[in-house]
Amino acid sequence: IFLEALRVDVVIGVFEWEKRIRQTVLIDLEMSVDSVAAAATDTLENTLDYKAVAKRIRAFVEDQDFGLIETLAEKVSDLVIREFGVAQVKVRASKPGAVRGAKTVGVVVEKTKGTE
Repeated sequence: IFLEALRVDVVIGVFEWEKRIRQTVLIDLEMSVDSVAAAATDTLENTLDYKAVAKRIRAFVEDQDFGLIETLAEKVSDLVIREFGVAQVKVRASKPGAVRGAKTVGVVVEKTKGTE
């Protein structure tokens, strides 16, 4: 299951001016789940509720301050595995406009359950 370009406004950065403002971060997720039961029953109860994942990530990220995008991505990956029980997660977090001349800059973190 994937979620693309979840927009979250957060205090993020290492410079003093960044610590006084909220910046938009984009979060992409790829979450490994067993979808056999969901497909067989066609019910939400047997799958990962991606709306619940998005809501939880938004609340988690907006409630904190981060120095580095790496920290944000690591903590989001841990949260998704711990709270939603996915087997594996790939988190791509980026800061659009952070580097002049570049569309965005960011990191990719991949984790497997048991390594969070």
